[in-house]
Amino acid sequence: MTASFERFCLAAGLDALGAMMEADAVSLCGARHGRDGERRGHRWGRTAGPIGFHGGKVAVARPRVRERGGREVPLPSWEAAVREDWLGRWAMNLMLIGVSTRRFGRAVRLPEGDVPAGAGAGVSKSAASRRFVALSAERMAEWVAKDLSQLDLLVVQIDGIHVAEDVVLLAAIGIDGEGVKHPLGLLEGATENAAVVQALLDDLVGRGLDPAACRLFIVDGSKALTKAIRRTFGRDTPIQRCQIHKARNITERLPKDLHASVRRTLRQAWELDDAAKAERLIRNLARTLEHRAPGVSGAILEGLDEILTVVRLQLPKELRRSLACTNIIENVMGSVRRVCRNVKRWRSTGMALRWTAAAMLEAAKGFRKLKAKSQLPLLRAALAAHRAKTITDGAVAQETRAA
Repeated sequence: MTASFERFCLAAGLDALGAMMEADAVSLCGARHGRDGERRGHRWGRTAGPIGFHGGKVAVARPRVRERGGREVPLPSWEAAVREDWLGRWAMNLMLIGVSTRRFGRAVRLPEGDVPAGAGAGVSKSAASRRFVALSAERMAEWVAKDLSQLDLLVVQIDGIHVAEDVVLLAAIGIDGEGVKHPLGLLEGATENAAVVQALLDDLVGRGLDPAACRLFIVDGSKALTKAIRRTFGRDTPIQRCQIHKARNITERLPKDLHASVRRTLRQAWELDDAAKAERLIRNLARTLEHRAPGVSGAILEGLDEILTVVRLQLPKELRRSLACTNIIENVMGSVRRVCRNVKRWRSTGMALRWTAAAMLEAAKGFRKLKAKSQLPLLRAALAAHRAKTITDGAVAQETRAA
């Protein structure tokens, strides 16, 4: 009654485990001092072994059993107790929520607690780091090999994150017909060039992403992304460039007195339901800026077709707001930056991949369905109509050339 609750739980757990191991020893060797001829082995004293407790290890005494030939016989209860990787889960969970490895011991064992963390307790920064490396590598390997053929994906967002001066990680997130978001893949490269993007898309296709299905791709405006997507999924694949990135890139090149009016005009164009009217409004804005900012005037018209893709698909306004930008994957990248803020030096690309993959899988636990998920059937119908129109136009063009 005078012991702390932590000490009581530890003692009760050790007593229960000890009773289970003793029962295993009896089943293998028979009762003590017995003469059972059916026994498989005989007792061989006791030894102490480590078992996970509060993110570290505690020593537990266990009986030893050997066969007549001298080979050690494992106790099923002990094997089950040490099989669970609780220590790795402790380390990964604390590091994902921002606890540094130097403070890992304080997070799992209070310095003044009555269950000490002495030498060999496994709560040092190096031990926590080793567990995180092992478990994060295992989970990343499972994730990047996951089959994608069963996912009914309608939307794919692709974006990159700079984790070091010469390391860029390219990530992809998909949205299925129910509005559920799925982290799809992650690949490293020096820049967001076409080769890296193509490698990511090839990996997704190799894992079951059907290149013949019509999907909406959302990108931040990188020409390498657009080029690789059209090469892999067809030149008529609908691609939506992020309107937020576009507006930011335009206003950053303009004098401050023009920021409000340009943003207002762009927003008005993107809110229109008629793509032709929206395009005229943007072209008028470009003509207006020809004298004060001729370079920006040309930038406004660059990629105009891809900026209005969701409008041309005639999607409802609420669904357009969700799919006209890369906010979904940007939020995930924000989670990656939060998780990785304690990393002061990236030792290798593999380290960056492990941390980013762990952060993306952690962010996926808090994913909510797309806000306009009830309107996704309209997107499916629009994509089907776009595919049918593409096939028809291609057939007509072929007949015209033949004639």
